[in-house]
Amino acid sequence: MKKMIALLLALLMAVGMLAGCAKQNDDTDDTTDKLRIVTTIFPEYDWVKEILGDKADHADITMLLDNGVDLHSYQPTADDIVKISDCDLFIYVGGESEGWVEDALKNSANKDRKVINLLDVLGDKVKSEEVVEGMQEEEHEHEEGEAHEHEEEADEHVWLSLKNAEVLVGAISNALQELDAENKEIYAENADAYVKKLSALDAEYQTAVDNATCKTVLFGDRFPFRYLV
Repeated sequence: MKKMIALLLALLMAVGMLAGCAKQNDDTDDTTDKLRIVTTIFPEYDWVKEILGDKADHADITMLLDNGVDLHSYQPTADDIVKISDCDLFIYVGGESEGWVEDALKNSANKDRKVINLLDVLGDKVKSEEVVEGMQEEEHEHEEGEAHEHEEEADEHVWLSLKNAEVLVGAISNALQELDAENKEIYAENADAYVKKLSALDAEYQTAVDNATCKTVLFGDRFPFRYLV
Protein backbone atom coordinates (compact mmCIF):
# COMPACT_ATOMS: atom_id res chain seq x y z
CA MET A 1 0.00 0.00 0.00
CA LYS A 2 2.81 2.35 0.94
CA LYS A 3 4.54 1.53 -2.34
CA MET A 4 1.36 2.40 -4.28
CA ILE A 5 0.99 5.72 -2.45
CA ALA A 6 4.65 6.53 -3.07
CA LEU A 7 4.20 5.64 -6.77
CA LEU A 8 1.10 7.85 -7.05
CA LEU A 9 2.91 10.77 -5.40
CA ALA A 10 5.83 10.31 -7.77
CA LEU A 11 3.47 10.28 -10.76
CA LEU A 12 1.66 13.40 -9.52
CA MET A 13 4.97 15.20 -9.05
CA ALA A 14 6.11 14.16 -12.51
CA VAL A 15 2.84 15.35 -14.09
CA GLY A 16 3.08 18.61 -12.17
CA MET A 17 6.63 19.19 -13.35
CA LEU A 18 5.72 18.43 -16.96
CA ALA A 19 2.71 20.73 -16.78
CA GLY A 20 4.87 23.47 -15.27
CA CYS A 21 7.47 23.08 -17.98
CA ALA A 22 4.79 23.12 -20.67
CA LYS A 23 3.26 26.30 -19.23
CA GLN A 24 6.67 27.92 -18.99
CA ASN A 25 7.42 27.03 -22.61
CA ASP A 26 4.02 28.34 -23.69
CA ASP A 27 4.64 31.61 -21.87
CA THR A 28 8.09 31.91 -23.40
CA ASP A 29 6.81 31.15 -26.89
CA ASP A 30 3.94 33.61 -26.42
CA THR A 31 6.34 36.36 -25.37
CA THR A 32 8.78 35.54 -28.17
CA ASP A 33 6.07 35.46 -30.85
CA LYS A 34 4.68 38.86 -29.90
CA LEU A 35 5.87 41.95 -31.70
CA ARG A 36 7.65 44.20 -29.21
CA ILE A 37 6.83 47.82 -29.99
CA VAL A 38 8.03 50.86 -28.05
CA THR A 39 6.71 54.39 -28.56
CA THR A 40 7.68 57.57 -26.76
CA ILE A 41 4.33 59.42 -26.76
CA PHE A 42 0.61 58.62 -26.89
CA PRO A 43 -0.17 59.59 -30.54
CA GLU A 44 2.38 57.02 -31.77
CA TYR A 45 0.98 54.42 -29.35
CA ASP A 46 -2.57 55.15 -30.52
CA TRP A 47 -1.66 54.88 -34.21
CA VAL A 48 -0.02 51.51 -33.61
CA LYS A 49 -3.14 50.24 -31.83
CA GLU A 50 -5.36 51.40 -34.70
CA ILE A 51 -3.20 49.69 -37.31
CA LEU A 52 -2.94 46.43 -35.36
CA GLY A 53 -6.69 46.34 -34.77
CA ASP A 54 -7.75 42.87 -33.68
CA LYS A 55 -4.09 41.81 -33.72
CA ALA A 56 -3.21 44.16 -30.84
CA ASP A 57 -3.18 41.18 -28.46
CA HIS A 58 -0.35 39.71 -30.53
CA ALA A 59 1.91 42.66 -29.73
CA ASP A 60 3.58 43.96 -26.60
CA ILE A 61 3.22 47.75 -26.90
CA THR A 62 5.03 50.07 -24.50
CA MET A 63 4.52 53.83 -24.21
CA LEU A 64 7.51 55.32 -22.40
CA LEU A 65 5.90 58.59 -21.26
CA ASP A 66 3.35 58.06 -18.51
CA ASN A 67 0.26 60.24 -18.23
CA GLY A 68 1.19 63.78 -17.30
CA VAL A 69 4.88 63.41 -18.17
CA ASP A 70 6.22 66.24 -20.34
CA LEU A 71 8.06 65.19 -23.50
CA HIS A 72 10.42 68.15 -23.10
CA SER A 73 11.71 67.06 -19.67
CA TYR A 74 11.47 63.27 -19.93
CA GLN A 75 14.58 61.17 -19.31
CA PRO A 76 14.57 57.39 -19.88
CA THR A 77 15.17 54.90 -17.09
CA ALA A 78 17.55 51.94 -17.37
CA ASP A 79 14.50 49.73 -17.95
CA ASP A 80 13.37 52.01 -20.79
CA ILE A 81 16.76 51.65 -22.48
CA VAL A 82 16.53 47.86 -22.24
CA LYS A 83 13.05 47.90 -23.82
CA ILE A 84 14.31 50.04 -26.68
CA SER A 85 17.29 47.73 -27.19
CA ASP A 86 15.15 44.58 -27.30
CA CYS A 87 12.12 45.81 -29.26
CA ASP A 88 11.20 45.06 -32.88
CA LEU A 89 9.91 48.56 -33.63
CA PHE A 90 10.81 51.84 -31.93
CA ILE A 91 8.88 55.02 -32.75
CA TYR A 92 9.90 58.47 -31.55
CA VAL A 93 9.38 62.12 -32.52
CA GLY A 94 13.01 62.97 -33.21
CA GLY A 95 13.18 66.56 -32.01
CA GLU A 96 15.50 68.28 -29.58
CA SER A 97 13.50 67.01 -26.60
CA GLU A 98 14.47 63.45 -27.50
CA GLY A 99 18.19 64.04 -27.82
CA TRP A 100 18.74 61.05 -25.52
CA VAL A 101 17.49 58.65 -28.21
CA GLU A 102 20.72 58.67 -30.21
CA ASP A 103 22.65 57.15 -27.32
CA ALA A 104 19.83 54.72 -26.55
CA LEU A 105 19.92 53.36 -30.10
CA LYS A 106 23.66 52.68 -30.18
CA ASN A 107 23.49 49.32 -28.44
CA SER A 108 20.76 47.09 -29.83
CA ALA A 109 20.08 43.54 -28.74
CA ASN A 110 17.76 43.12 -31.73
CA LYS A 111 19.71 43.68 -34.92
CA ASP A 112 16.51 43.50 -37.00
CA ARG A 113 14.85 46.32 -35.05
CA LYS A 114 13.13 49.00 -37.10
CA VAL A 115 13.21 52.65 -36.04
CA ILE A 116 10.78 55.38 -37.11
CA ASN A 117 11.72 59.02 -36.55
CA LEU A 118 8.59 61.11 -37.17
CA LEU A 119 10.53 64.20 -38.24
CA ASP A 120 12.62 62.19 -40.70
CA VAL A 121 9.49 60.63 -42.22
CA LEU A 122 7.85 64.04 -42.72
CA GLY A 123 10.94 65.74 -44.13
CA ASP A 124 10.03 69.13 -45.65
CA LYS A 125 6.63 69.06 -43.93
CA VAL A 126 8.34 69.80 -40.60
CA LYS A 127 8.08 73.45 -39.54
CA SER A 128 10.68 75.41 -37.62
CA GLU A 129 9.96 76.47 -34.05
CA GLU A 130 8.33 79.90 -34.22
CA VAL A 131 10.15 82.53 -32.20
CA VAL A 132 8.81 86.04 -31.60
CA GLU A 133 10.12 88.96 -29.59
CA GLY A 134 9.99 88.36 -25.85
CA MET A 135 10.07 84.56 -26.04
CA GLN A 136 13.83 84.20 -25.93
CA GLU A 137 16.96 86.08 -26.92
CA GLU A 138 17.65 85.88 -30.63
CA GLU A 139 21.37 85.91 -30.05
CA HIS A 140 23.82 85.70 -27.19
CA GLU A 141 27.46 86.56 -26.61
CA HIS A 142 30.18 83.91 -26.75
CA GLU A 143 32.94 84.03 -24.17
CA GLU A 144 35.10 85.59 -26.86
CA GLY A 145 32.51 88.32 -27.27
CA GLU A 146 31.23 87.21 -30.66
CA ALA A 147 27.49 87.24 -31.29
CA HIS A 148 25.91 83.91 -32.12
CA GLU A 149 22.45 83.39 -33.57
CA HIS A 150 20.33 80.51 -32.30
CA GLU A 151 19.99 77.62 -34.70
CA GLU A 152 16.48 76.93 -35.88
CA GLU A 153 14.74 74.18 -33.96
CA ALA A 154 12.16 71.87 -35.46
CA ASP A 155 8.63 72.28 -34.11
CA GLU A 156 8.12 68.83 -32.59
CA HIS A 157 4.32 68.87 -32.38
CA VAL A 158 3.91 67.24 -35.79
CA TRP A 159 1.15 64.85 -34.64
CA LEU A 160 -1.29 67.79 -34.34
CA SER A 161 -1.56 67.99 -38.12
CA LEU A 162 -4.08 65.44 -39.36
CA LYS A 163 -2.39 65.47 -42.76
CA ASN A 164 0.92 64.64 -41.08
CA ALA A 165 -0.81 61.89 -39.12
CA GLU A 166 -1.95 60.28 -42.38
CA VAL A 167 1.65 60.13 -43.62
CA LEU A 168 2.97 58.78 -40.33
CA VAL A 169 0.28 56.10 -40.08
CA GLY A 170 1.35 54.92 -43.53
CA ALA A 171 4.99 54.68 -42.45
CA ILE A 172 4.12 52.72 -39.30
CA SER A 173 1.86 50.40 -41.29
CA ASN A 174 4.66 49.65 -43.75
CA ALA A 175 7.05 48.81 -40.91
CA LEU A 176 4.54 46.48 -39.26
CA GLN A 177 3.87 44.75 -42.59
CA GLU A 178 7.59 44.07 -43.01
CA LEU A 179 7.90 42.77 -39.45
CA ASP A 180 4.80 40.56 -39.66
CA ALA A 181 4.23 39.62 -43.29
CA GLU A 182 1.65 37.01 -42.28
CA ASN A 183 -0.77 39.78 -41.25
CA LYS A 184 0.34 42.48 -43.68
CA GLU A 185 -3.03 42.67 -45.44
CA ILE A 186 -4.81 43.25 -42.14
CA TYR A 187 -2.42 46.05 -41.21
CA ALA A 188 -2.79 47.65 -44.64
CA GLU A 189 -6.60 47.54 -44.45
CA ASN A 190 -6.66 48.92 -40.91
CA ALA A 191 -4.29 51.74 -41.87
CA ASP A 192 -6.37 52.66 -44.93
CA ALA A 193 -9.55 52.73 -42.86
CA TYR A 194 -7.94 54.91 -40.20
CA VAL A 195 -6.47 57.32 -42.75
CA LYS A 196 -9.96 57.80 -44.16
CA LYS A 197 -11.19 58.74 -40.68
CA LEU A 198 -8.34 61.22 -40.30
CA SER A 199 -9.11 62.72 -43.70
CA ALA A 200 -12.79 63.09 -42.82
CA LEU A 201 -11.91 64.80 -39.53
CA ASP A 202 -9.51 67.12 -41.34
CA ALA A 203 -12.33 68.09 -43.70
CA GLU A 204 -14.54 68.91 -40.71
CA TYR A 205 -11.84 71.19 -39.31
CA GLN A 206 -11.46 72.91 -42.68
CA THR A 207 -15.22 73.47 -42.92
CA ALA A 208 -15.27 74.97 -39.43
CA VAL A 209 -12.43 77.35 -40.30
CA ASP A 210 -13.97 78.33 -43.65
CA ASN A 211 -17.26 79.21 -41.96
CA ALA A 212 -15.71 80.99 -38.97
CA THR A 213 -16.32 84.73 -38.63
CA CYS A 214 -13.20 85.25 -36.51
CA LYS A 215 -9.85 84.29 -38.02
CA THR A 216 -7.56 85.45 -35.19
CA VAL A 217 -6.08 83.24 -32.49
CA LEU A 218 -4.40 84.83 -29.45
CA PHE A 219 -2.00 82.73 -27.42
CA GLY A 220 0.20 83.90 -24.53
CA ASP A 221 3.18 81.58 -24.81
CA ARG A 222 4.92 79.28 -27.26
CA PHE A 223 2.24 78.09 -29.64
CA PRO A 224 2.15 74.27 -29.78
CA PHE A 225 -0.86 74.12 -32.10
CA ARG A 226 0.82 75.57 -35.17
CA TYR A 227 0.45 72.36 -37.16
CA LEU A 228 -3.22 72.10 -36.27
CA VAL A 229 -3.83 75.69 -37.33
